[in-house]
Formats: sequence, structure tokens, C-alpha cells
Amino acid sequence: MTIDWRYTVQDDLGVLSVAGHLGPDAVHRFRGAIGWSLARGTGPVVVDLTELRGWSPEGQLAIIDAAQLLAEAGRSLELAAIPADGSLVPAGDCPPIPVHADLLSALAAHRTGQKAEQSEERQEWRTTGWPTQDADR
Repeated sequence: MTIDWRYTVQDDLGVLSVAGHLGPDAVHRFRGAIGWSLARGTGPVVVDLTELRGWSPEGQLAIIDAAQLLAEAGRSLELAAIPADGSLVPAGDCPPIPVHADLLSALAAHRTGQKAEQSEERQEWRTTGWPTQDADR
């Protein structure tokens, strides 16, 4: 079992939405998505786990590795809507990983103090398995 992902950049904020199960078979694909976000965005990356059905210890370690990789590039990783079946326990040397209840909360946290009018410019990339019709469009 693997994952599908969608990476969206808007207003210097990246949102990496992940669907499926983040287990041992999906770790490589998740790392590729993080690499994609490093190459195509700036600022924090919010990993939206709304559509994630679950994660294994290997999947949680992949998220911790991603936080470290992003920190080395001067960027941060945040989580939105972590799976109900577990919490993320980062290693002692891991950068802080803010956790938001859902994606709207994460986005709202980044809108605080910004001008009320946001840019309409948006770029998006996705795996072929990600649905093309989105409710947020």
C-alpha cells in the first residue's frame, strides 16, 4: 500500500496533502514528495494528513526525517490533522513540529498578521492517483 500526494504553493506557504497509508512501502514516495516541496517552494510546509488512513512507525520516522531535512534548508514542517491512531513523538534532536487540528487551523495560523487580501496565485503538483476534482477549488 502506498500514498498519493498533492503539493500546493500559495503565498510562500506549501501544503503537502497526503492520502493513503504512510507505511514502509510508502516512505520512499513520501521522501520524494518532500524533495519536490524543497525544490518548488519556500517557507513552511504544512503536511495535511486529512486523507491519511494511518501511519506506521516507519511513516512517523519519515515525517521526523522530513522535518530535519526542511530545517537544514531553513524551512519548517508542520502537521495538520494527524491520524487518530497515534501521536508523533519526535527524537530529541528533531526541530519542533507544530501540530494543528486541521488544515484550516494551520492556514489560519499563517494568515495572522498578514494583509487581509491574499494572492490568488497558486501552483499545484500531484501524483496521478490524486483526484482531479477538489472541493477546495
